[in-house]
Amino acid sequence: MLENSFTMTDPIGVDIHVYEWLPEPGATVRGIVQISHGMAETAARYARFAKALTSAGYAVYANDHRGHGKTAGQVNLLGDTGEDGFYWMRRNLLQVAEIATSRHRDLPIFLFAHSMGSFLAQKLMCEEGSSTYAGYILSGTNGPRSMLSIGESLANLQYRLQGELHRSVLLNGLVFGSYNHGFLPARTPFDWLSSDADEVDRFVSDPFCGAICTTRFFRDFFRLLRDIHSETSLASLCIDKPVYLFSGELDPVGMKGKGVLKLVELYKNKGIQDVTCRLYPGGRHEMLNEVNRDQVTADLLDWLVHHLPAGKALLQS
Repeated sequence: MLENSFTMTDPIGVDIHVYEWLPEPGATVRGIVQISHGMAETAARYARFAKALTSAGYAVYANDHRGHGKTAGQVNLLGDTGEDGFYWMRRNLLQVAEIATSRHRDLPIFLFAHSMGSFLAQKLMCEEGSSTYAGYILSGTNGPRSMLSIGESLANLQYRLQGELHRSVLLNGLVFGSYNHGFLPARTPFDWLSSDADEVDRFVSDPFCGAICTTRFFRDFFRLLRDIHSETSLASLCIDKPVYLFSGELDPVGMKGKGVLKLVELYKNKGIQDVTCRLYPGGRHEMLNEVNRDQVTADLLDWLVHHLPAGKALLQS
């Protein structure tokens, strides 16, 4: 695998760090996978997944979102995505896609999106530019839920009282506070991520992971979560692209599978005919970092090859 990185400047002047992982020279490239990472982590954590993808013939691109990783640049700048940050994160994803497809012309590009990244992808599926992608892969995601307006109201109140850049322990606890309850006694605050203790320790020890986000971030995040399943957004849902959803059956983000299945039902009811879902028994939030990650990756690669254009798919046989 060849590893590169570059910086792109977006339309309002923010420099976005992008990772590029490519198959070895001379290998056939038959598709592109773009990665949209989750909240309070970095795209660098997907290097192992990228190695599996490049070995299978895919070029891989992943940017650090605003307020994350090398795009933030410094640990003290983590956790704030700026004004209209969730809008601009989606525009950044499309900008990366444009670069990737310009470098690998006539190849299909799939969007792999995890957790917060999957909610960005869900909104992208309802926006101009949704046809950019040949398909969507949603990891550690969730469907419609209640009480989001309460979270948004609390975030707005704290925003007014303590400012947009206040690091909100309160809102962080509201979002994540209950996630470890199913895994007591917990060894770390992040046991809910994976049953593989080594993977959890890597997350905990990474200074670019686990940051507490700002009130502005949480306000905009709650707005996004309310918006993506509104009838207004879903009225323009792209229904002619395949969607693959996978999650751990114990993932608290997906309400132990119930929220994921609710999203599957929603997409089917809205007219998406090609929807595939896998729930892995015993799995937690980060299935790519679970003890059965090799099987999870193999299942994902199998889905990809079955959704490549016929000529590209034959190259693997």
